[in-house]
Amino acid sequence: MLNLEPNICNAVRALIIRDDRILLIRKEYGGVCQKFALPGGRQDTGETLANALIRECKEEVGADISNIALLHVVDWFKPRDCIPPLTRQHVEFLFSCDVDDSYIPQNGIHPDKHQVEVIWVKIDALDNLPCHPNSMLALLPGIKNKKSTIYLETIN
Repeated sequence: MLNLEPNICNAVRALIIRDDRILLIRKEYGGVCQKFALPGGRQDTGETLANALIRECKEEVGADISNIALLHVVDWFKPRDCIPPLTRQHVEFLFSCDVDDSYIPQNGIHPDKHQVEVIWVKIDALDNLPCHPNSMLALLPGIKNKKSTIYLETIN
């Protein structure tokens, strides 16, 4: 049985694809490891999912987004490094969206604390990258083939 925190964390993620490349944030943790993530973050109280996505993309990757469409909802559990050990339930909403053709990857006005840079990565290279959460990027083949379901329950 999981020792769950009482609050569920809703978060949004942006799937931005251009020319077989996906926009990712590269994060470093103490110079020891790095991970790649989709732009996005926690939904604030009183904020719609779409408004959270617009805000997060502006803050993290300095982009105005358009053509927002819900692709997936992923329900997963993230262990927290604390005493006593706790697990937080996350419900992440993955949206496809576009950026202007003139967009150049850049850190936004309020990047994540571990965020180092924003880059385009070839979709074929994702298998070789440490991505977080893995469950989101594992959905890409289904998205590309339009054979995907909206809700995915995972236990990560």
